[in-house]
Formats: sequence, structure tokens, C-alpha cells
Amino acid sequence: MDRIRSRDGTLIACQRSGSGPPLVLVHGILGFSRRWPILPLLEAHFTVYAIDRRGRGGSGDADTYTIERDFEDIAAVVDSIGEAVNLFGHSFGGHCVLEAPLLTGSVRRVVAYEPGPASLPSQDIDRLQRLLDAGDREGMVTTFLSEFAHMPDHEVAFLKASPVFPLMLTAAHTVPRELRAESAYRLNPERYQHLTVPTLLLVGQDSPDFTRAAVESWRAVLPDSRVVGLPNQQHIAHYTAPDLLVREMLAFL
Repeated sequence: MDRIRSRDGTLIACQRSGSGPPLVLVHGILGFSRRWPILPLLEAHFTVYAIDRRGRGGSGDADTYTIERDFEDIAAVVDSIGEAVNLFGHSFGGHCVLEAPLLTGSVRRVVAYEPGPASLPSQDIDRLQRLLDAGDREGMVTTFLSEFAHMPDHEVAFLKASPVFPLMLTAAHTVPRELRAESAYRLNPERYQHLTVPTLLLVGQDSPDFTRAAVESWRAVLPDSRVVGLPNQQHIAHYTAPDLLVREMLAFL
């Protein structure tokens, strides 16, 4: 496990595996890219750097949090590699990898799968915080997945039965702060008007309308971007259809 020091001094852990051109994986809220089923498929083609975002896994944290720190963490990892890299991010991680090229010139191509930002009313985030404060981490995680991420029951059950679910519980404390940060974020088209990094935006064809709208908002501001739909999928194709997802990634990268 490598640890890279971010701009604010926080150490960010990443697992390096495989061989080939570098590809950095960035998970979303409650994700753990080191446990994704797509990892062994990607290792056959890339040297993969699977990040633990700050506040979980092998990474450190800081006393205060802003969403910009996550963006800086990804840029720090990219710059540490020493050559141009590809980025893949899911959900909140998709948002991070779309911001990273504004902070480093070492990004070759970007794949973002259903990137944020998501916007939730503060009272909904407060409800998750109350569950967390009451010690009900499982209740908070399942509420987030079903009610706020709008995952169907069979996908929630799939995750609860997977080895990654206990890790999700350990990261539960990061959920409210990240939701608040995303809800406060405002997409500014002017920041991206000169960005030339080719970008693939992936969306599940069965995903809710608000998810598809968020993807289209990114397509509208990124000069060199296109959208590809994943048939019969929603938000977790990296678990439910890893072969399909990797085929789309390889075709683009």
C-alpha cells in the first residue's frame, strides 16, 4: 500500500497492482475501489492505483472537511505517478475525477460513472446524521442506499450480502459531510471551457431521471465529452456487470 501526501498534509492510501499504463480508481460515497469486482479485469491492461479516499481505509483525515480536499487528493496521487494517467471515478468519485484535471496537467483521459453532485435537503442529511449519532450505522447505510441513492431492493440486498458491506459501515461517518459538501457545490461552466481532456460519462440506462440529468449537466459543460448508457444497469454496474463496464472503459481508454 502506497501513501501519498496531499496538499493539506493528509496521507492518501492507494493499492498498486497490475501492469500497463497507469489508471487511478476513485470510489464514491461508501465505496472501496480496492474491493471492486472490476479490479482484476483492469489489472490485465493497466497498472491500477485504487485509492482509499480520505477518512476511510488506509487513508488519513483532517479536523475539517471540504470537497476541495478530495479533489486535491486525487491530483496529488496523479502527480506522484510521474506520467500521464487515466482516471476512473464512480458517483462522488466521478465528481472528483472530473475536477482533478483542473489541478494537474497529468491526466490523459477520464471515465466518470454517474458522477455527482447530488443535492439533498438539509433535513434529509440531518436524518442520516441522527441515525449515525444513535449508533445505528447499518440503518444509516441502508437508508442512504435505498432512499437517497434510490437503489432497488435487490441491489441493496446484493451489497448487504457482499464482503464490502462491513467496510461501508466503517465509512458511515463520512456520508453526511460528503452529502452536505455536494449539496452546496455549484457547477460553473466557465471553469471547464478550456479543458481538453477527453471524457467518457457513463450512466445506467435504468437509473433514475435525476441521475441521468446530472450526467447530462456534465456533458453540457465538458468540451470533449460523450455519454454512453449501460443497458439494464443502474448505479453499481461495477458490481452487477463488471465485464460490461470494463468493455466500455477499454474501448475508450
